[in-house]
Amino acid sequence: MLKSYEVVVIGAGPAGYVAAIRCAQLGFSTAVIDEWKNEKGESKLGGTCLNVGCIPSKALLESSENYERVAYKFGNHGISVTGAKIDVAKMQARKDKIVSQLTGGIEMLFKKNKITWLKGHGKFSGSGEKYMIEVSDGGSPEIVEANHVIVATGSTARHLPGLAVDNETICDNVGALALNAVPEKLGVIGAGVIGLELGSVWRRLGAKVTILEALPNFLGAADDAVAREAWKVFVKEQGLEIKLGVKIGKVSRGKRGLTVEYETAEGKQALDCNKLVVSVGRVPNTHDLGAATVGLKIDERGFIEVDEHCRTSLPNVYAVGDVVRGPMLAHKGMDEGVMAAERIAGQAGYVNLDTIPWVIYTAPEIAWVGKSEQQLKAEGVAYRAGQVPFSHNGRALGQDETAGFVKILADAKTDRVLGIHIIGSHASEMIAEAVMALEFGASSEDIARICHAHPSLSEVTHEAALAVDKRAIHS
Repeated sequence: MLKSYEVVVIGAGPAGYVAAIRCAQLGFSTAVIDEWKNEKGESKLGGTCLNVGCIPSKALLESSENYERVAYKFGNHGISVTGAKIDVAKMQARKDKIVSQLTGGIEMLFKKNKITWLKGHGKFSGSGEKYMIEVSDGGSPEIVEANHVIVATGSTARHLPGLAVDNETICDNVGALALNAVPEKLGVIGAGVIGLELGSVWRRLGAKVTILEALPNFLGAADDAVAREAWKVFVKEQGLEIKLGVKIGKVSRGKRGLTVEYETAEGKQALDCNKLVVSVGRVPNTHDLGAATVGLKIDERGFIEVDEHCRTSLPNVYAVGDVVRGPMLAHKGMDEGVMAAERIAGQAGYVNLDTIPWVIYTAPEIAWVGKSEQQLKAEGVAYRAGQVPFSHNGRALGQDETAGFVKILADAKTDRVLGIHIIGSHASEMIAEAVMALEFGASSEDIARICHAHPSLSEVTHEAALAVDKRAIHS
């Protein structure tokens, strides 16, 4: 007899496991199918984000930032440190422990919520009154049936044609997070979020890092003022080398590493490096989903077609996270997972894609929500702007982290906040106030009238709101 569930979730990354927990909370019998295995061949929950993405990268970022503080920055505080060294093996072990703790935590949550974990690859195998889902893990496949299905199969790193990733010398995010030593020279293809974050990790630990970016502009998705500030800090002050408008040519291996031939407006050039990280975006995991078997619509880029509530072309089938339109961000997928579960229960779950925060965990951090100044100009929207630097803020000065600013854009007529952009220490935490402001339709005056703790970094947001009306107090 087939095992039958009210909801089957395919994929246990952030979107999938959150969807499953919410379904269980709502009283549905729920199963999750996931095929992830770590380097030891052990099945683990959490998908790319927890295992080889968001969580391990942040652990390494924190370790590398602490090393840089001890080795180069604590002198400003009157703290003398000599002989600071980095133990890469211990740093990696700490990262692995954090990953293990969190993936194990999801397993505990599954048990607490009575969610069945089916280990293996899941795909549609048929439909009728219910959907048939095949689960295969090397042996004889198992078939389970479901009244409702939530597809949350995530994404994988995009690789360049003719450039084989072995995660030893040529790495994607998986290999770049597992280097066992600091490379003397590290090449990175792609100056997006992953390239900047991982490049900055190994630069701080002593590698000479060169990033090759195909686009002519740096951080094109960010507000222009933020991108300019980031370029000044990363390139001119921190020594990260970034080449723009790059066309990658031949990549050859030698005894000491790799040579990457490339071309820019300045002509043909070559980069010698010990390791190469390829970070040129991600693609949705929909290639072996059995979509054709049940008539699930997938577009030409591999994304599952959904409406604003993540409903697919099939009745009772939802898709969430990296396999659907919108930014490939874990927190966006989590919110969609909750929405799908609540929609199955007949509730009014909703996700506003216009208020999803973006964060780049460099140092300084970069975060934004809403429209950029160049977007507002292109759309012909009349606006007012307020921008205030962290260099005037007492808490930032005390932390010795004064780079960056907060910028608020508000409608010229209504004063409604249209976008907030931050580059600075703890921008990832500060952006939450900005998201709430946009979600609740706040005006810059609303933020200006809210009392912010003193001394705190959040005061810069307060000052930026005042600056929209040209009445900033401390700047």
